[in-house]
Amino acid sequence: MSASATGPGGTPLFATRRSVEQVEEGKELAPKFDADGLIPVVTSDAASGEVLMLGYMNAEALARTIQSGEAHYWSRSRRTLWRKGTTSGLVQRVIELRVDDDQDAIWLRVEVLGAGASCHVGYRSCFYRTVPVGAAAEAGMALSFTENHKVFDPAEVYGDAPNPTQL
Repeated sequence: MSASATGPGGTPLFATRRSVEQVEEGKELAPKFDADGLIPVVTSDAASGEVLMLGYMNAEALARTIQSGEAHYWSRSRRTLWRKGTTSGLVQRVIELRVDDDQDAIWLRVEVLGAGASCHVGYRSCFYRTVPVGAAAEAGMALSFTENHKVFDPAEVYGDAPNPTQL
Protein backbone atom coordinates (compact mmCIF):
# COMPACT_ATOMS: atom_id res chain seq x y z
CA MET A 1 0.00 0.00 0.00
CA SER A 2 1.35 3.40 -0.91
CA ALA A 3 1.68 6.17 1.66
CA SER A 4 -1.16 8.05 -0.03
CA ALA A 5 -3.54 5.14 0.60
CA THR A 6 -4.18 6.36 4.12
CA GLY A 7 -7.05 8.35 5.52
CA PRO A 8 -7.28 10.88 8.35
CA GLY A 9 -4.83 10.20 11.15
CA GLY A 10 -2.83 7.83 8.97
CA THR A 11 -5.41 5.03 9.10
CA PRO A 12 -5.34 2.76 6.04
CA LEU A 13 -8.03 3.37 3.41
CA PHE A 14 -7.84 -0.25 2.24
CA ALA A 15 -8.33 -3.31 4.42
CA THR A 16 -6.24 -6.46 4.11
CA ARG A 17 -8.18 -9.19 2.31
CA ARG A 18 -8.81 -11.87 4.95
CA SER A 19 -11.76 -13.96 3.81
CA VAL A 20 -14.29 -14.39 1.03
CA GLU A 21 -17.05 -13.32 3.41
CA GLN A 22 -15.20 -10.12 4.34
CA VAL A 23 -14.57 -9.24 0.69
CA GLU A 24 -18.04 -10.13 -0.64
CA GLU A 25 -20.31 -9.20 2.28
CA GLY A 26 -18.23 -6.96 4.53
CA LYS A 27 -18.13 -3.20 4.93
CA GLU A 28 -14.37 -2.80 4.42
CA LEU A 29 -12.84 -1.64 1.15
CA ALA A 30 -10.29 -4.35 0.30
CA PRO A 31 -9.55 -3.86 -3.42
CA LYS A 32 -7.74 -6.54 -5.39
CA PHE A 33 -5.18 -5.04 -7.74
CA ASP A 34 -3.80 -7.21 -10.56
CA ALA A 35 -0.18 -8.36 -10.96
CA ASP A 36 0.69 -4.89 -12.33
CA GLY A 37 -0.90 -3.20 -9.32
CA LEU A 38 -3.94 -2.03 -11.29
CA ILE A 39 -7.72 -2.29 -11.02
CA PRO A 40 -10.08 -1.62 -13.98
CA VAL A 41 -12.49 1.31 -13.69
CA VAL A 42 -15.69 1.78 -15.67
CA THR A 43 -16.73 5.45 -15.68
CA SER A 44 -20.27 6.51 -16.54
CA ASP A 45 -22.24 9.74 -16.59
CA ALA A 46 -24.14 9.99 -13.29
CA ALA A 47 -27.21 11.58 -14.89
CA SER A 48 -27.63 9.55 -18.10
CA GLY A 49 -25.85 6.30 -17.21
CA GLU A 50 -23.88 6.49 -20.47
CA VAL A 51 -20.51 4.73 -20.30
CA LEU A 52 -17.83 7.38 -20.81
CA MET A 53 -14.59 5.44 -20.52
CA LEU A 54 -12.68 2.45 -19.19
CA GLY A 55 -9.50 3.22 -17.30
CA TYR A 56 -7.24 1.79 -14.62
CA MET A 57 -6.24 2.86 -11.14
CA ASN A 58 -3.36 1.89 -8.95
CA ALA A 59 -3.63 2.21 -5.14
CA GLU A 60 -2.54 5.85 -5.22
CA ALA A 61 -5.06 6.81 -7.93
CA LEU A 62 -7.88 5.09 -6.01
CA ALA A 63 -6.84 6.79 -2.78
CA ARG A 64 -6.64 10.22 -4.44
CA THR A 65 -10.03 9.69 -6.05
CA ILE A 66 -11.58 8.80 -2.69
CA GLN A 67 -9.88 11.70 -0.90
CA SER A 68 -10.46 14.43 -3.52
CA GLY A 69 -13.81 13.43 -5.02
CA GLU A 70 -12.28 13.82 -8.49
CA ALA A 71 -11.28 10.93 -10.75
CA HIS A 72 -7.59 9.99 -10.90
CA TYR A 73 -6.27 7.19 -13.09
CA TRP A 74 -3.06 5.35 -13.89
CA SER A 75 -2.01 5.73 -17.52
CA ARG A 76 -0.65 2.41 -18.75
CA SER A 77 0.76 4.00 -21.92
CA ARG A 78 2.49 6.91 -20.17
CA ARG A 79 3.14 4.97 -16.94
CA THR A 80 2.04 7.86 -14.76
CA LEU A 81 -0.71 8.94 -12.40
CA TRP A 82 -3.09 11.54 -13.85
CA ARG A 83 -6.07 13.53 -12.66
CA LYS A 84 -8.75 13.58 -15.35
CA GLY A 85 -9.07 17.15 -16.58
CA THR A 86 -5.66 18.51 -15.56
CA THR A 87 -4.84 19.44 -19.16
CA SER A 88 -8.30 19.53 -20.76
CA GLY A 89 -10.41 21.00 -17.96
CA LEU A 90 -12.77 18.03 -18.37
CA VAL A 91 -12.67 17.14 -14.68
CA GLN A 92 -14.71 14.14 -13.54
CA ARG A 93 -16.40 14.97 -10.24
CA VAL A 94 -17.27 11.68 -8.54
CA ILE A 95 -20.94 11.38 -7.61
CA GLU A 96 -20.67 7.74 -6.55
CA LEU A 97 -17.86 5.18 -6.38
CA ARG A 98 -18.82 1.51 -6.33
CA VAL A 99 -16.76 -1.65 -6.02
CA ASP A 100 -17.91 -4.98 -7.49
CA ASP A 101 -18.66 -8.18 -5.57
CA ASP A 102 -15.09 -9.48 -5.31
CA GLN A 103 -13.59 -5.97 -5.20
CA ASP A 104 -11.49 -6.30 -8.35
CA ALA A 105 -13.29 -3.64 -10.42
CA ILE A 106 -14.45 -0.08 -9.77
CA TRP A 107 -17.45 1.79 -11.17
CA LEU A 108 -17.39 5.58 -11.06
CA ARG A 109 -20.54 7.60 -11.64
CA VAL A 110 -19.35 11.11 -12.48
CA GLU A 111 -20.37 14.58 -13.50
CA VAL A 112 -18.03 15.85 -16.21
CA LEU A 113 -17.14 19.51 -15.81
CA GLY A 114 -16.02 21.73 -18.67
CA ALA A 115 -17.34 20.73 -22.09
CA GLY A 116 -19.00 17.61 -20.68
CA ALA A 117 -16.79 15.20 -22.63
CA SER A 118 -14.41 12.48 -21.45
CA CYS A 119 -12.71 11.30 -24.63
CA HIS A 120 -9.31 12.67 -25.64
CA VAL A 121 -10.41 12.34 -29.29
CA GLY A 122 -13.04 15.03 -28.68
CA TYR A 123 -16.20 12.93 -28.39
CA ARG A 124 -18.39 12.86 -25.28
CA SER A 125 -17.75 9.15 -24.64
CA CYS A 126 -14.72 7.03 -25.50
CA PHE A 127 -17.25 4.46 -26.78
CA TYR A 128 -18.34 6.46 -29.85
CA ARG A 129 -18.44 3.57 -32.38
CA THR A 130 -20.41 0.35 -32.63
CA VAL A 131 -19.16 -2.98 -33.95
CA PRO A 132 -21.59 -5.03 -36.06
CA VAL A 133 -22.59 -8.37 -34.54
CA GLY A 134 -24.49 -11.39 -35.82
CA ALA A 135 -26.07 -10.95 -39.26
CA ALA A 136 -24.81 -7.38 -39.48
CA ALA A 137 -21.23 -8.62 -39.09
CA GLU A 138 -21.70 -10.99 -42.01
CA ALA A 139 -22.46 -7.96 -44.20
CA GLY A 140 -19.13 -6.35 -43.26
CA MET A 141 -17.10 -5.25 -40.29
CA ALA A 142 -17.27 -1.46 -40.75
CA LEU A 143 -17.60 0.42 -37.48
CA SER A 144 -20.50 2.87 -37.17
CA PHE A 145 -20.23 6.19 -35.35
CA THR A 146 -22.78 6.75 -32.59
CA GLU A 147 -21.73 10.38 -32.07
CA ASN A 148 -22.02 12.75 -35.03
CA HIS A 149 -19.81 15.55 -33.80
CA LYS A 150 -16.94 16.22 -31.45
CA VAL A 151 -17.62 18.19 -28.30
CA PHE A 152 -14.22 19.90 -28.50
CA ASP A 153 -11.21 20.17 -30.80
CA PRO A 154 -8.40 18.01 -29.34
CA ALA A 155 -5.70 20.11 -31.04
CA GLU A 156 -6.97 23.24 -29.25
CA VAL A 157 -7.32 21.52 -25.89
CA TYR A 158 -4.17 19.38 -25.82
CA GLY A 159 -1.85 21.29 -28.13
CA ASP A 160 1.48 19.49 -28.37
CA ALA A 161 0.75 16.99 -25.58
CA PRO A 162 1.53 13.42 -26.70
CA ASN A 163 -1.44 11.34 -27.80
CA PRO A 164 -2.04 8.49 -25.31
CA THR A 165 -3.11 6.06 -28.06
CA GLN A 166 -0.35 3.53 -28.68
CA LEU A 167 0.05 1.57 -31.92
